[in-house]
Amino acid sequence: MKRTLSALLAVLLLAVLLAVPALAEEPVPPELSGTAYYVVNLDTGLVVCEKSSEEPMAAASLTKLMTIILMLKQYQDQLDTVTVTAPGYIYDILYGKNGSTADIRKGETHTLRSLMYAMEVQSGNEAAYIVADFMGGGDVSVFVDMMNAEAAALGCTGTTFTDPCGLDPGNLTTARDVYLLLRAAMSYDAFAQCATATRYEMPAAEKHSSAYNLITTVKIIDSTSADYYRSYCKGGKTGSLEDWQNFAGLHSKDGVSYISVVLHSPLTVSNRPALTETGSLMDWVFKTYTVAPALDVNDPISEIPVVYSTDADTVKLYPADSMMTLLRADGQSQTQRQFNVPDHLTAPVKQGDVVGTVTLTLNGAVIGSTDLLAGSDVDRNQLLYTIARVSEFFKSTYFKVLVILTMIVVATYFFLLVLAALGVFDKKQKRRR
Repeated sequence: MKRTLSALLAVLLLAVLLAVPALAEEPVPPELSGTAYYVVNLDTGLVVCEKSSEEPMAAASLTKLMTIILMLKQYQDQLDTVTVTAPGYIYDILYGKNGSTADIRKGETHTLRSLMYAMEVQSGNEAAYIVADFMGGGDVSVFVDMMNAEAAALGCTGTTFTDPCGLDPGNLTTARDVYLLLRAAMSYDAFAQCATATRYEMPAAEKHSSAYNLITTVKIIDSTSADYYRSYCKGGKTGSLEDWQNFAGLHSKDGVSYISVVLHSPLTVSNRPALTETGSLMDWVFKTYTVAPALDVNDPISEIPVVYSTDADTVKLYPADSMMTLLRADGQSQTQRQFNVPDHLTAPVKQGDVVGTVTLTLNGAVIGSTDLLAGSDVDRNQLLYTIARVSEFFKSTYFKVLVILTMIVVATYFFLLVLAALGVFDKKQKRRR
């Protein structure tokens, strides 16, 4: 008998354990050699994953993003009409630094659009200095001051610029700040288009008798390159110094978009390590997450009592917004809801009335809040309302005070009557006489 009971209990325990769903583990991004990374979903603004994203480190040619931002901020409508001549002194600054160039030669004149493509496509350092000299009124240091002021205005907290191109290792930034820079640059249509270019034809100039091609440093977007990775990368900016590489990229697939930043990937990974590691990271992101509605505006998510009505006892509440958010593609994401609603509603209620809010959180992080709307009309029963108001009046403090005052007045009146009956007032009148 005992054995039978023990066996039965064991079977029941096993059934319970099997019925309890396994706790969903938080997805872990792939291990990268890069010192820092930062990935943000642009549809929701949520940070997908990060590592050392607030640690300042050398920016390298990601610095050119700020040079492009300042140029577009002032000249986005004049890119083809404003021309700039390359001053000779900048070549003395760049001499011997072994930096990348777009083969723009001393004294050549180019449009601002060509200079932007020279900076973005082939990461030309001389193009960045030409723009800085032009916008700084012949003084590059003035332009560098503008760069630092704009970085602060964009919300960068760990960024310091010392030159317009990134050759100086004193140009410091963080993975989070680079996200802000690329987002700002991508807000300009001219740059968004430029960032997707794998080739650009630099026009003939004073020291170039014919046009010549610039080739992108972002090899993962070039389908003719052996380093072409995935079609979801829509462009970005590379940067490298010493034995490491940076990359900030825009990625879009099935209507979902991200900005990724990978900093200081060592050359031991590959010839283009930040690009390689970005591919691994973004493959994981697209496989692991999706953007989906956290709520259904056509389904009620709560009910609330309604008073003074014979039509209904409760009203169903519907979310005003579907609250698109970043969820796990395997369906294991679970959002938590916090309601802010009154104890009850007072009829009449109109369909669509805002009666409260709901706040959603995911893994402890607040996704956002949306209004809760009444799902139906509810008319007031005037008799119930009148009875309730009368009842409320008799229960109110005002009524209690009124009753007490009335009792005091009545008691005083009767007290005076008693005194009069005893002839107190007649005696007082005789004494006065």
